[in-house]
Amino acid sequence: MNDVLQILRDRFSLEPFARTLGIKIAELEPGHATVTMRTTNEMNNLFATTHGGAIYSLLDAAFELTVNSHGTVAVALQVNVNYLSAALPGEMLTAEGREVNRSRKISACEIRVTGEDGRLIATSQTLAFRKKDPLPFLV
Repeated sequence: MNDVLQILRDRFSLEPFARTLGIKIAELEPGHATVTMRTTNEMNNLFATTHGGAIYSLLDAAFELTVNSHGTVAVALQVNVNYLSAALPGEMLTAEGREVNRSRKISACEIRVTGEDGRLIATSQTLAFRKKDPLPFLV
């Protein structure tokens, strides 16, 4: 399993979208991922706070890593996001994804995004469909 996680780490570090946003892996283990992103002025909305799309992208990265951490392809079925507090430009955000249930075909996760002061920025409940196929970069 450690080989799978290391390969997943390596592949994620090359993902163009994550690189554009500066999303980095802080922790990765089976069924759990923590990622970080420093917000920038380029991520602002018209209220000069971080756009919800940037926050969503961070939590989606945590989701992606959490559900694919078992070495098989998992794809999103449903994502529900609650935005609870504004994130500010220059702030380091952390998204932590945890698998709360996993069956042969479905993975359910909870994701929390927090600001650098620990306040809750967003929460998410997600579902992924677990395919039988190994991650394509493992074969």
